Amino acid sequence: MNPNELPKSHVDLLTGVHTNGLTDEQRRVIVPMVDAICDETIRRRRILKLIQDNLDQVRLDMKYLIFDNESLKRERDEARKKLNP
Repeated sequence: MNPNELPKSHVDLLTGVHTNGLTDEQRRVIVPMVDAICDETIRRRRILKLIQDNLDQVRLDMKYLIFDNESLKRERDEARKKLNP
């Protein structure tokens, strides 16, 4: 688990769980839950980044499609003018 991928609150929680005076039984119960929360947070951040990257790509693709469509319309209009002066 990379602490750089976690919010400060999660890092503080991890540090507190691993360093505070918890009994072995408390630590055995709490540490897996905290680790699961941190893993889930990292997974969600990665998914969000993938979604954002894909959205950026879709936006770029849409700009190209709009440009191509406008160019095609101009070419069509020019061809019509040449055929029907």
